[in-house]
Amino acid sequence: MNPSPSPFAAVPPVCRPDPYAGQRWTFGFPGGLVAEVHTRGARLHGLWVPDRDGSPADIVLAPRDPARTATTARYFGVTVGRYANRIAHGRFSLDAKPYQLTTQEDGHCLHGGADGFDTRLWEAESVHTPERTGVLLHLRSPDGDQGFPGNLDVTVSFLVGRDGELALTYTAVSDAATPVNLTNHAYFNLDGEGAGDVLGHELAVHASHYTPVDDDLIPQGDHRPVSGTAFDLRRPLGIADALARPGADEGYDHNFVLDPCGDGALRPAAVLYAPATGRRMEVLTTEPGLQVYTAGRFDGTVLGKSGRPYGRGAGIALETQHFPDSPNRPGDPSPVLRPGEEYGSRTVLRFSTSG
Repeated sequence: MNPSPSPFAAVPPVCRPDPYAGQRWTFGFPGGLVAEVHTRGARLHGLWVPDRDGSPADIVLAPRDPARTATTARYFGVTVGRYANRIAHGRFSLDAKPYQLTTQEDGHCLHGGADGFDTRLWEAESVHTPERTGVLLHLRSPDGDQGFPGNLDVTVSFLVGRDGELALTYTAVSDAATPVNLTNHAYFNLDGEGAGDVLGHELAVHASHYTPVDDDLIPQGDHRPVSGTAFDLRRPLGIADALARPGADEGYDHNFVLDPCGDGALRPAAVLYAPATGRRMEVLTTEPGLQVYTAGRFDGTVLGKSGRPYGRGAGIALETQHFPDSPNRPGDPSPVLRPGEEYGSRTVLRFSTSG
């Protein structure tokens, strides 16, 4: 689906049923951003963005075969939770009580466990104003879900703005103390999904520290300064050049500690730029961290929507988040939500062109 040329009238959210996706919601501004969101997994399935010449392309990776979303393409574009990223061995203690979560094949809890939010069918409703259009998605996670305590009610909104922004807003409440860490796991290629790899893109990350990890990608020791390391992306750098640095041989799959900003305020997280098409994506968030994953484990077994295989580096994930394993790391910002509180997180993807 391509947007039509008029930049003025918004496309009200249109819903179509789908046996794999649950519901497909399409919305946006012709001549600007147009998004497709699926209710299974609260998944960002597509995002059409104009290039410097005004020609749109879908920049979000997704499998051609919908059945792949249950296996090798499970996390493409989904909302992950209750806890994005890893919790070591699926264990943590809260208020002196130990909890054991479901774990995956590496023995750790990844993205909420074996049956995380990405597998669920969310309820959806449309939102439409002259300036914003999109969907709200709702999910109830019962007490004991994947081992987490408390009944958790979650809402995530995907809203496209006339100003060239896609805003993702997460809220949640719980009737018992529980860790919460929600994010979106889209892979982006600003040249268009299936256009090749992103090694020619330029990336900047507003972080002076990063989180070192072991072979299982579990945090090890304190956060370290990026200065003098392969993780210094404070100035824009070609991704190929960044990955050629010593220490980045396997690519990035690391948490970056974002530079501080006012509490609750949007902070600059990253800028991704594609010189070939002129598309520029700025990431702003209220979250303290950003997981950067350069798809180093993609091996071409997943065919994309275009029918082309997704090989190593076919896209990049920029996941705004609390830090990995922070329920077990008391020095990190606390991810614990308590009764009477409201979890709130906001991430904005701001698009423009240059060149």
